[in-house]
Amino acid sequence: MDKPLQLGILGGGQLALMLAQAAAALPIRTSIMVKRLTDALPGLTGSAIEGDWDDPAVAAAFAGTVNVVTLENEFVAPAALAAIEGAGVLLRPGLATIRLIQDKWTQKEAMVRHGLPVVASRPVGQPGDLAAFAAEHGWPVVLKRRHFGYDGKGNATVRGPTDVAAAWEKLHVNAAGLYAEAFCPFVRELAVMVTRGADGACAVYPVADTVQRDHICHVVTAPSDLSPALAANAQDLARRAVESIDAVGTVGVEMFLTSDHRIVINELAPRVHNSGHYTIEGCVCSQFENHLRAVAGLPLGSTAMVAPYAAMVNLLGDGDGDGHPAGYEEAVRVPGAHLHLYGKARSTRGRKMGHVTALGTTREEALETAQRCAAALRFG
Repeated sequence: MDKPLQLGILGGGQLALMLAQAAAALPIRTSIMVKRLTDALPGLTGSAIEGDWDDPAVAAAFAGTVNVVTLENEFVAPAALAAIEGAGVLLRPGLATIRLIQDKWTQKEAMVRHGLPVVASRPVGQPGDLAAFAAEHGWPVVLKRRHFGYDGKGNATVRGPTDVAAAWEKLHVNAAGLYAEAFCPFVRELAVMVTRGADGACAVYPVADTVQRDHICHVVTAPSDLSPALAANAQDLARRAVESIDAVGTVGVEMFLTSDHRIVINELAPRVHNSGHYTIEGCVCSQFENHLRAVAGLPLGSTAMVAPYAAMVNLLGDGDGDGHPAGYEEAVRVPGAHLHLYGKARSTRGRKMGHVTALGTTREEALETAQRCAAALRFG
């Protein structure tokens, strides 16, 4: 790289913030596009511009000011992404990858074509299709939107025929495409971050255990205490999943572990991911730095952990109110805790306001430190 690279990021939330923080240590300068300047977190306001990234003309004009464009979220209009590529600007991950991921059903199809283990599913066009699907796979059935689903939004567990009508009414908004998925009786949820370069090289992070409540990630610990064989299998499946969508950059791979020790891929997120925040302090090269390296065409960094264990606890809003937390001075007194506040002006219940990471010689030590810091804070 003969001169600093100008990277455009669509989105101004916490993932863009952490990408920009990682870029500050590299020869990479960031430009952030947000739909409203008030959407940009305070740490990004100096590099943020206002524009509707779903508008092809606006997206293409923005792309003309940078060398590479990447995304904070995968919900950008395909026509706008096509305009970026049509302008001759690198989009990483590319349109073909994002289009595949945006529709969760085609995402599943891609993995099936590559022989990867996923939960049985199929599109449904009317409520009666759920009963037919359940006749093959049993109740409960998970009804999901094919587009715009995240953090549990766009999902409904249908436990029997009497639940069908309510679930359909809840999710079939504006004729949204839906699909049915068999319920997976998992015993543990796992996540693996994978960064893939434009040359196909992959950097695979340790397998992490994740704890979800109300479909929102609360706690991550790494590495998982899976057997070496199971951990290696999970990492291999994650790498193959990322290859199956031809992604460039960091991808979050969410998985289920079943009671009979099978690993099943749940979903892919074609971007840096909440499950990988522990890598900022926990690994030689974080998921954010490796994403930047990948999209800039630089060699990928080491995913090795710098301590035996790492833990991450999400800081969620307790209610509506000021985004500045109560208990800050107590929290920062906790030795070994790394506090990341996103600077959001307002808290709402369940909103991600920050996270805490900690390292330890044991899983329990790392988790206790992170939880003690997090417990001191209250948002809203």
